[in-house]
Amino acid sequence: MSSFVRRSSLVVVATVLAAACPIRAAEGPIVLRDVTRSTGIAFQHTDGSSGRRYIVEYVASGMATFDYDGDGLIDLYFLNGAPLPGARADRPPRDALYRNLGGFRFADVTERAGVGDTGFGLGVTAADYNNDGLGDLYLNQFGPNVLYRNRGDGTFADATPHAGVDRGSKVGAGTCFLDIDGDGDLDLYVANYVNFTYETHVSRRVMGQLTYASPMDYAGVPDNLFRNQGDGTFADASRESGIAAFAGTGMGMIAADYDDDGDTDLFVANDVMPNFLFRNDGRGKFDEVGLLAGVAYEASGTPHGNMGVECADFDRDGRLDFFVTAYHREPPVLYRNLGAGLFDDVTRITGAGQRSFAHVKWGCGLVDFDNDGWKDLFIACGHFDDNIALRDDTTSYMVRPVLLRNVGGRFADVSSSAGDGVQVLLTGRGAAFDDLDNDGRIDVVVLNSRRGPTILRNESPGDNHWVAVRLRGVRSNHDGVGSRVKVVAGDLVQVDEVHSGRSYQSHYGTRLHFGLGTQAKVDRIEVRWLGGRNEVFENPPADRIVVLTEGEGRPMAP
Repeated sequence: MSSFVRRSSLVVVATVLAAACPIRAAEGPIVLRDVTRSTGIAFQHTDGSSGRRYIVEYVASGMATFDYDGDGLIDLYFLNGAPLPGARADRPPRDALYRNLGGFRFADVTERAGVGDTGFGLGVTAADYNNDGLGDLYLNQFGPNVLYRNRGDGTFADATPHAGVDRGSKVGAGTCFLDIDGDGDLDLYVANYVNFTYETHVSRRVMGQLTYASPMDYAGVPDNLFRNQGDGTFADASRESGIAAFAGTGMGMIAADYDDDGDTDLFVANDVMPNFLFRNDGRGKFDEVGLLAGVAYEASGTPHGNMGVECADFDRDGRLDFFVTAYHREPPVLYRNLGAGLFDDVTRITGAGQRSFAHVKWGCGLVDFDNDGWKDLFIACGHFDDNIALRDDTTSYMVRPVLLRNVGGRFADVSSSAGDGVQVLLTGRGAAFDDLDNDGRIDVVVLNSRRGPTILRNESPGDNHWVAVRLRGVRSNHDGVGSRVKVVAGDLVQVDEVHSGRSYQSHYGTRLHFGLGTQAKVDRIEVRWLGGRNEVFENPPADRIVVLTEGEGRPMAP
């Protein structure tokens, strides 16, 4: 064989190999790995569909990450749907609780724990509602809701009948625990979607294909607010609080002190309706100020198909901002907190809407993945119509997530260089963000509709430092829900709040995480306990999970 022929053959072989094995993009400062197969998680989600296209199918479901057994490892709770009329199931689908065994291995403990509910799960939140030191669960469903009280022995009791929070047969959405009046007892907010029943089901066809109805085909529904009476029971305070005066199409929601006045307010994302922002007067009475505050609509003044809501200080100015995901051909919206109760849509100038416009966007997180002290953005995407490709080639049923790195208050799309975990195709709904292996890096869990979940391990390189903060309330509620934390490390100052219920019908992040960048030392952590005292904790260790107990810090002036 001549040297020319040999060289030509080598060129052909190299070309074939290059086509079969495309060159991998160089990895950047954030790296997420898909470790789903090795976790031991076998959960499979169902939306109960039978081909009839009931509207409740596409809004299912959220999930929760929380430490149910107090061993310091974050466990996973997945909501599931249930068979709807016309659907068949050999075994009733159920929710699932997976105990974290360490090393990214999880064990299904649903049956032993007694939390395998078979209702149609939509939203979930977790917190210690009875202040006994144990994390409880509340499920917001299509049908009666469920409150699980943690017994402390690895099992839960159904406390719903005693607590009085089943709220009938409505279509649920996001939900959260919060202390509306600072009395130390966690109250309960329950968002509702639309006034749907099987008898009012609306059928739609587009280009001959049966498809889902719009939420505008149904009437909106007021949300519910339950006041904790301190004895394990709740009283319906929806009307007296002012919440019941507003009917919406609730999806995701979050409770946060947006105006920094020391009490907890509420943001509810409504689907194809203006968002609600309920301002608390400190005594559990609320005024709806979404339009006045500038968060009811996006910049053009139109309502979006709003999905999930996240809250964090993305630009480190000391004020909590809101991020809201939306339907396809609609940008997500980043609302920057200007102070004085006002917000500005800064989506375009910050780059927060990159790469997600064409897709339906659901669970989201403002999370510091690379510990540089700036909150990055992760968005789980995926259409709800599995026939969408037949009539729209601009979007897809299964979609890769979006990862935007925060670079000094602006966002850069790093999706292509952030590891194989950001290349996974999702039918995302709920998403949660917590440090699952306690290595100081925040990991990702996505609940996918009609499929198993996706587990992404954070393997970002670098030597940046961090600190995680777990609050223990005494006068305030035990989990510190609604308390504000300020971390000072040299010239790096960050604030965050403890939230119970957030993003798309999900819960995560009770343990607050702060990236410290190159700062190897934390000077102090200031805590404004909700309904309690203001304290400072001097010189806590960096690169550790620290537990701060109310009353053990040095008092500060209010």
